[in-house]
Amino acid sequence: MRCGFPSPPPRRSTTGFASASTDRDLTFDGEVDAGASVHATLPPHGRGNLEVAYGTRGLGPWLYGFAPKGVARVRDFQLDLSTDFGGLDFPPGTLSPTTFDRTPGGQALSWRFESLVTGQKIGVDPPDRLNPGPFVARVTFFAPAALLFFMAVLVILGLVQGPSLHPMHWFFLSAAFFSFHLLLAYLVDHVVIHVAFLISAVTSVFLVVSYLRLVAGMRFAVLRAGLAQAVYLVLFSYAFFLEGYTGLTVTVGAVITLFVLMQVTGRVDWTEALGGTPGEKRR
Repeated sequence: MRCGFPSPPPRRSTTGFASASTDRDLTFDGEVDAGASVHATLPPHGRGNLEVAYGTRGLGPWLYGFAPKGVARVRDFQLDLSTDFGGLDFPPGTLSPTTFDRTPGGQALSWRFESLVTGQKIGVDPPDRLNPGPFVARVTFFAPAALLFFMAVLVILGLVQGPSLHPMHWFFLSAAFFSFHLLLAYLVDHVVIHVAFLISAVTSVFLVVSYLRLVAGMRFAVLRAGLAQAVYLVLFSYAFFLEGYTGLTVTVGAVITLFVLMQVTGRVDWTEALGGTPGEKRR
């Protein structure tokens, strides 16, 4: 009998590999060649308990296959798996556990089959630890779109309700808006990412609000610019923490924005608002 543990893929490593047995009839040896493997020898019709333990660094699912390839037939199979964390998922195409229980701080799963013919594997996918580098890269890549939403709302509301801002005002507002991304990119190397996010967001919002209160008053700065920045900078950027829901969050925000702007501007005479002759008749 041979139990194989493949060599770790790039950017992962296996540490503390060990094997042990308490059965006298079971002899074994362990080696690491193209991965780690354990060779166990049993007498005819013998049974034994073999314990194998190893630690791993890296992200990705854990899989157990009944056969290297193709379909396998197993009898009296039992696999128990316990974790000291929650949030487990199951890779596509794997067998669901027959029992699933929550334990203090973790989960306990079991797969039990009296007779099974299958080509599927057993597997679990642990929750991924957020990697700050790729996270900041995604947030920064989305920054121009977030700024476009922010500016569009303020420009349209400025045309309808006033005041309209000068291009130099937009220059300083854009710089204050992007200060969030600049601070976030450098802070994540020194503090926890959520703390870096909070510091960057508060700094950027403070710069925008404190500047616009001098330009257009506190009401405009807080209720328009501050609220718009909270939505299109802070909320949209925070959506990248919600793995799998980022696109949906941004889409819902965009649809709500469209609805609000359509309701606010539905009765606006755009000819007059855009500098045309007041009271021109529509054709």
